[in-house]
Amino acid sequence: MRALSLWRAALLAALALPALAAADEGMWTFDSPPLKLLQEKYGFTPAREWLDRVRLASVRFNDGGSGSFVSPDGLMITNHHVGLGCIQNISTEQHDYVSEGFLAPSRDKEPACPGYEVNLLMAMEDVTPRVLGAVRAAMSDKEAGDARKAATARIEKECADRTGQRCNVITLYQGAEYQLYTYKKYTDVRLVFAPEQQTAFFGGDPDNFTFPRHDVDICIVRAYENGQPARPPAWLPWTRKGAEDNDLVFVSGNPGSTSRLETMAQLESERDVIQPTALKSLKRRVAVLKAYAARSPENERRARATTFYYENSIKARTGQLQALQDVQAMAAKAAAEKDLRARYGAERGLAGGADPWDTIAAAQKKLDARFAEYRLVELGLARLSNLPGIAGNIVRYVAEKQKPNDVRLEEFRESNLASLENDLYSTAPIYDDLDEVMLADRLKETQEALGADNPVVKAVLAGRTAEQVAHEAVAGTRLKDVAVRKALVAGGRAAVAASTDPMIVLARRIDPLAREVRRFYEEEVDAVQKRAGERIAQVRWKAYGKALPPDATFTLRLAFGLVKGYPAEGTMVPARTTFHGLYDRSDSFRNQPPWNLVPRWAEHKKDLDLDTPLDFVSTADIIGGNSGSPVISRDGEFVGIIFDGNIESLALDYYYTEELARAVSVDARAILEALRKVYGAGAVADELTGR
Repeated sequence: MRALSLWRAALLAALALPALAAADEGMWTFDSPPLKLLQEKYGFTPAREWLDRVRLASVRFNDGGSGSFVSPDGLMITNHHVGLGCIQNISTEQHDYVSEGFLAPSRDKEPACPGYEVNLLMAMEDVTPRVLGAVRAAMSDKEAGDARKAATARIEKECADRTGQRCNVITLYQGAEYQLYTYKKYTDVRLVFAPEQQTAFFGGDPDNFTFPRHDVDICIVRAYENGQPARPPAWLPWTRKGAEDNDLVFVSGNPGSTSRLETMAQLESERDVIQPTALKSLKRRVAVLKAYAARSPENERRARATTFYYENSIKARTGQLQALQDVQAMAAKAAAEKDLRARYGAERGLAGGADPWDTIAAAQKKLDARFAEYRLVELGLARLSNLPGIAGNIVRYVAEKQKPNDVRLEEFRESNLASLENDLYSTAPIYDDLDEVMLADRLKETQEALGADNPVVKAVLAGRTAEQVAHEAVAGTRLKDVAVRKALVAGGRAAVAASTDPMIVLARRIDPLAREVRRFYEEEVDAVQKRAGERIAQVRWKAYGKALPPDATFTLRLAFGLVKGYPAEGTMVPARTTFHGLYDRSDSFRNQPPWNLVPRWAEHKKDLDLDTPLDFVSTADIIGGNSGSPVISRDGEFVGIIFDGNIESLALDYYYTEELARAVSVDARAILEALRKVYGAGAVADELTGR
């Protein structure tokens, strides 16, 4: 009870603060860092050269996660759980590198990570006038949405044609600002080192989103260009002294998404509909995966990565749901919205139109009514992974490619095609039996949720069982062959329409039904809410401008904070752990899973300096997507790597507090100690330290 009271008090205090209070809140864009706040609070103003070097050393792993260049020869470091897909994909029945760990014996033995893409932010440009200028006041919400999308597509294509790089228009401040981000892409990414998953995820799900932690959650890869190690424009020098208590640190990464600027109607929908529905579905998938894994050790290996991701999502979403269920915290959010609505009322001439909060609420009710269908059909059946997803992408690719660029579905715009093709033609292994089990369950879930008479269910199952449809599609498809995928795409709509491949046939049945649900969402929900949200954003923008940070968008941001412990359970949690704590925690649980040590860590205990800091916490503002982000000192040195947040940090999706929420990182000193003394990876450690 005391822990809950502390947490609620901290949240309410944070929500009651003035909007511009000098807390460590903020996932700031690199074009507008909080220089004044940093100087006033910490006496430090990062120079433009410092900011540019940090930006050009920070990368985004396109399948979800962050990382950084840490050597002039293209060496990058991220989390084990970010690199898990690569580690899993290069594993075989004979060599399970997820369990065993991996160390490339030499550079010429570094294996490629199939389908990987890493993005480096090269330039930012304000294109707000071009995007907003495309929308006219007399337009309907749909027309405004179409005009906005068309302008975005034109800007992205012009940029891509001019630079040859990936270009994306990013929406900030709920539509008050639009930025064009230009990325350099690395698609030849190779694995250098990964510890065992048990070492990276010591303590398993019970310790996940908690602190103290004792994990070495790292993965080291290398970017290549033209068959040679890449020469990045910048990299982070490795610390010689680490980060100590109360040191100011920075986090440069790609937080996925936050909802701090959303309305109460949207947050209540998250609480009552979206999160409970997603949790139910995730738990179902984990049960299916565990049943599959129980059949054999090889099945367990094949299902391990996906199971890990789903279980991690369950714990994260559970914490987020609990934050939304906090009555007092939500009341404070409602009070803040009431104040903003009063400001809007006083400035109605600026905003104009109907009450935007009411408009958003009405659209949200429409989504709530069809959310199960939208999630299961458009976000589910139309976008599954592996074979069903490949088929769905091929069916849509050939249809969208024939359309003008500015009216295509967003993921099929010219600016996104190269990344889509990189994924579509990936040589990552596909396991037929696992695909069949997962597809059958998705079909059954859709049937159970929507009913046997639903048009989608009727069209997809056509009188057969979910198991029959899944078996026929997986057993008869040739899409595991990348050459077959390429031939279908090259053949265009005619080839896809004529194909008798059962997975393509299934995708053809799903596509028109999924498109209708997507049309509903984009025209009747998204376009309406964006238009109304822009009116709210105008008022907020006039009041605060860039003095407040925007919500996260899985683009590069800079956060900051102190290395600092926090109160919990009537005591204090220290800011760091050491290797002493790792061995003590294992001993306390009698070396039983998930607190068991792999053999090499037991064997090398005598070689380690057990006083070495292992993990630490800071008040930096992070969220999912920040995994793998470098933690950087005032001197611009790599002092650690984000891999988690504590349980209190799960509320950061919706509101920030620095009293209890903490970002959790692996200490740079622990990484070197492990590489040299446990893994015999001295050459990698030498490259990190510039020796």
